[in-house]
Amino acid sequence: MPADRLHLVRHGEVHNPGRVLYGRLPNFRLSDDGREMTRAAARYVQSLDRPVSALYASPLQRTRESAEPFTTAFGLDPIIDERIIEPTNVFEGKRMQRAVFDPGNWRYLREPAIPSWGEPYVEVVARMDAAMTDAWNAADSGDVVMVSHQLPIWITHLAVTGKPLRHDPRRRRCALSSVTSFERDGDLWREVAYAEPASTAGAVDVGAV
Repeated sequence: MPADRLHLVRHGEVHNPGRVLYGRLPNFRLSDDGREMTRAAARYVQSLDRPVSALYASPLQRTRESAEPFTTAFGLDPIIDERIIEPTNVFEGKRMQRAVFDPGNWRYLREPAIPSWGEPYVEVVARMDAAMTDAWNAADSGDVVMVSHQLPIWITHLAVTGKPLRHDPRRRRCALSSVTSFERDGDLWREVAYAEPASTAGAVDVGAV
């Protein structure tokens, strides 16, 4: 039998004093508040009183650290899956509020529907769907937890709910350590729940576009 439910969990707050867009840059760890956020996410999934049979994480430091409370809660070591990583982005290492006013960067903003500043949305949808489907089918039963990033989770939500992939990054419903849950309906995904179990008041959340 495959899995029963799949939870996409976003990582917690990152230590980012420069407030740059960190993307896939190395050595961006969770802040102390971010670690508490991840514990809240794990407690939420645990409170559902559903067996969790598999844990996956993106290879980046912040997602691997965000998976640690799930290891503690469910006794599972995370399987690292490159397909649920943050998309590429030409603005990595820059402060977006400054970058968008630099005429040298305007060429990257010309086609937001693709988007022209990074990995195409359709490619993110395809790799996320492949990773989710493989994880679903690999499970004998129970739930699967996948710790990923804001854009991959949000773009999956848009695709599953039949909405346009083009969107305003400032309006994503995907808070730090949020949990977006899916079930399988034949060959299609169906979103069944969204939760924000962590307190994010005052959090710095400027790491992705």
